[in-house]
Amino acid sequence: MTSSRTGGRILVDALAAQGCDRLFTVPGESFLPVLDALVEVPAIDVVVCRQEGGAAFMAEADGKMTHRPGIAFVTRGPGATNASIGVHVAMQDSTPMILFVGDVARDARDREGFQEVDFPAFFAPLAKWAARIESADRIPEYVARAYATALNGRPGPVVLALPEDMLEDRAETPDRPRVERVAQACPPSAVADALAALRQARAPVAIVGGADWDEKAGRDFANFARRAGLPVAAAFRRQDALSADCPVYAGNLGYGPNPKLVERVRAADLLLVVGARLGEATTDGYTILTPDHPGQTLIHVHPDPEELGRVYRADVAICADTRAFAGAMADASDHSIHFETGRQAHAEWRDWSTPAPNGMALDLNACWATLRETLPPDAIVCNGAGNFSAWAHRFWHYGSQPSQLAPTAGAMGYGVPAAIAAALRFPDRRVVAVAGVGDFLMNGQELATAAKTGARVLILLIDNGSYGTIRMHQERRYPTRVSATDLSNPDFAALARAYGGWAETVETTAQFAPALEAALRQPGIALLHLKTDIERIAPALTIAGLRGE
Repeated sequence: MTSSRTGGRILVDALAAQGCDRLFTVPGESFLPVLDALVEVPAIDVVVCRQEGGAAFMAEADGKMTHRPGIAFVTRGPGATNASIGVHVAMQDSTPMILFVGDVARDARDREGFQEVDFPAFFAPLAKWAARIESADRIPEYVARAYATALNGRPGPVVLALPEDMLEDRAETPDRPRVERVAQACPPSAVADALAALRQARAPVAIVGGADWDEKAGRDFANFARRAGLPVAAAFRRQDALSADCPVYAGNLGYGPNPKLVERVRAADLLLVVGARLGEATTDGYTILTPDHPGQTLIHVHPDPEELGRVYRADVAICADTRAFAGAMADASDHSIHFETGRQAHAEWRDWSTPAPNGMALDLNACWATLRETLPPDAIVCNGAGNFSAWAHRFWHYGSQPSQLAPTAGAMGYGVPAAIAAALRFPDRRVVAVAGVGDFLMNGQELATAAKTGARVLILLIDNGSYGTIRMHQERRYPTRVSATDLSNPDFAALARAYGGWAETVETTAQFAPALEAALRQPGIALLHLKTDIERIAPALTIAGLRGE
């Protein structure tokens, strides 16, 4: 027999039953019964954020790390629209996430009441499922379905609107049991087809990472690829799909990849794609690998049947859990498949990822060489969007998952919130946020959240006084005609100190190593304000060179 509970308490109990141990929120009057119920359920850690976009990014990052839906609560109207950026990232990054949105009372709907938005309609293009819970006694049903939808097939976000009066209603309803991902088994015939195609291949390449990929999938696939000598490239911002020390790891695709890897993919006669959607960034606008890929055989493995054949014609389409497929390939006993190209590709990547001096007063290449010598190999490196991230993507050697938190959706402002989520989830690991000045100020207010929670985060704030990526495109298309990309910035070291952190400004390469050493001794927020020259706009590009093109 169940007891009568408010809708808010039913919802909190439903989350606890699903194993939720943390949620991120900016509180709102539209879901006060939920906030009240959380007082009685201390097993759920409530992380109070300073802007809903930051809260949604933290929830998305938490979902990436746990492979369970990251949870965020925001209020209606402005709160929900602020949080929509995190939903968009979760969708494009295939991350399980649930956003709960306080809503207007049921009797006020469709009057354009205070902060009213039709949330199922608003979020329908951004989420796997968006709905409104109309009755308190159905909350466990909706929550269980939300978890199942977020986890199954291609993982992604769910949005549930919560009418404020519904949360105050009382009902007697049982909790639903914990929902687990329904893994699509890998049929033996699929493994046989993949192995048969590889036996016929001359120059194959694997592209991995993405939907439902985890550390075990990476370890298993690495075992198979190492034995076969198969070059393995990571999809865009999936560089922790395999540990970088794997002897056949070939580097990453996306923006600014190794030209030798790009040519290797173009020249491949067979591509084994596991988990990746082959999106625009990974394929450089669908050009490195074209949707019809003439002269190339494509084996596409993905857990969602709707993704197979959606954009790319697959010669062999395998609908299977990527972990199951990777495990089956690792168990395959066929030792007749062997290529020399895996170690060659790895050597090319190591050359490409070795920093060389670039002549700037503050040489970011040298800084990343120092970081590689100093930081532990299991460090979690987080970044948002901007040219500054190219140094991390090229020169940092990522460990196994989770060690990279970066939005494939290209959202700015992601790095600091993601780093806070990582520091809370893995307090014993070193967490680094890499940000540009434009990127940082989109969610820099979450330093207050880091300070409140005691999150230990190292922030590398790279300041070239510009929206660097846009300046790069501007110089390519309209050389010397600089417009709307110059920035006027505060004293970022002073700003970090105002939040209770430790900070130092670095303007020369010689200053970096001792500043880093001091930063790593700090117990909480440590920020290095790295003042760089806009002339070096990316690791391999200068403003003068762009103008010369």
